[in-house]
Amino acid sequence: MDRKKEKNKRKKYKFHKDDITVVDTDIAKKAVVATALGNAMEWFDFGIYSYLVVIIGKVFYSGISESTQLVFSFGTFAVAFLIRPIGGMFFGMLGDRLGRKKILAVTLIMMAISTFSIGLIPSYASIGIAAPILLLCARLVQGFSTGGEYAGAMTFIAESAPDKKRGFMASGLEVGTLVGYIGGAGLVTALTYALGSETMLDWGWRVPFLIAGPIGIIGLYFRNHLEESPAFTAMEEKKEETGKEKHVSMKELFQFHRRSLLMCLVLVFFYNVTDYTVLTYMPSHLTAVLGYEETKGLLLIIIVMFIMIPIVLFIGYLGDRVGNKRIIQASLTGIILLSIPSFILIGSGNNWSIFFGLLILGVLLAGIKGTMTSQLPSLFFTEVRYGGLAVAYNISASLFGGTAPLLISWLINTTANEFIPAYYLLFASLIGIVVVTLFLKNTSGKPLRGSPPAVAEKHEIKEVIEDTEHVLWWGEEKHKIEEKIEEAGKEK
Repeated sequence: MDRKKEKNKRKKYKFHKDDITVVDTDIAKKAVVATALGNAMEWFDFGIYSYLVVIIGKVFYSGISESTQLVFSFGTFAVAFLIRPIGGMFFGMLGDRLGRKKILAVTLIMMAISTFSIGLIPSYASIGIAAPILLLCARLVQGFSTGGEYAGAMTFIAESAPDKKRGFMASGLEVGTLVGYIGGAGLVTALTYALGSETMLDWGWRVPFLIAGPIGIIGLYFRNHLEESPAFTAMEEKKEETGKEKHVSMKELFQFHRRSLLMCLVLVFFYNVTDYTVLTYMPSHLTAVLGYEETKGLLLIIIVMFIMIPIVLFIGYLGDRVGNKRIIQASLTGIILLSIPSFILIGSGNNWSIFFGLLILGVLLAGIKGTMTSQLPSLFFTEVRYGGLAVAYNISASLFGGTAPLLISWLINTTANEFIPAYYLLFASLIGIVVVTLFLKNTSGKPLRGSPPAVAEKHEIKEVIEDTEHVLWWGEEKHKIEEKIEEAGKEK
């Protein structure tokens, strides 16, 4: 762009200091804690259900063979993924109308109640077929609420953080994921060791589910004391000033935001394939496919997840400085080059080699985890951010995330090839790196689409106003969707 054209565009898109939001960093930190706590509870549920799946089969499906019990238990687990897109559409659209804070409080309490209720359901031996039906209902409520929880949490943190710290603060959400999963898996392991198998089958399995109740109350307290995100507040104030109260419908979301939806689908595809393969599938791979002791595999993966926590935070910090796009490209390149070598190490039988193979995969996953929570919300405009993200994320997660362990297990049984997980990771990463390189824009440090710039200190305002690239980015993004809608109106 020559200087004259750049000057004209800058003049057209020029904004004033009143347009810029000064974010209270203390409030932003509270937002991170409150949203991460809800995400931790979601993955706490994944952890305890995954580690108790055999016991759940015996308690709720005791009238059939053990192998069939396991299938039914995993089937009940998978049901939550089928309902997630519906929950995403419902809560996502409400979140764009009523506000992020209100909906996040609702999804959290629904998750807490449904998880808590599983610990109260009588066994099949006590009430017969009603037991698995009640379990299924609880899982449906969990899946429905989860559909609005994670997307809403990403949206709220991204909109509450200063532009230059969005990556670091949003990475705290994934710390909640790891802490929740470690907490759930660790609690089940500790209870099994302390109580023994018979006591766990009798009543001990209920304890982890019942703990979800107090966690939900604590999380609800934190979320009720949050303020609405600055970006959503600014959007609503703008609507009041202009008199435009109309909200975007589901039809308009798919009509005018197709590119953002498709990009989100692809990013979530390779992210979820990597996430569920490494954290959810690998315990069963180590035990069922490679024949290692169950405690060895569980312990090694828990250690890897502990190591991932500071790496995820560092990646979020680094993304704010070098850009999320570069880190995602580097992580995908690493997966392409190192997936097969990692599984060679994992299959070697040597404890240290197994650990380093898992650690390589964990570090590469951390590179994606530390960037996605700030990258995905930046794909959408403020008026459709919650809804668009919830719809695209949950459709992709249901199709590719929750099915990853099942698909890998089936392929291994069919081909007898223990490197299937590596091939699947490689395949997903190849698609990802092509799409990221060709189509993904670097949004790190820049305003969210359709939102005014957000800074942490007042002295940054002048710097933002004088930054030509900043002004042009904000102006072009702000007017792009309005032009699309105007053109569509003329076509009618």
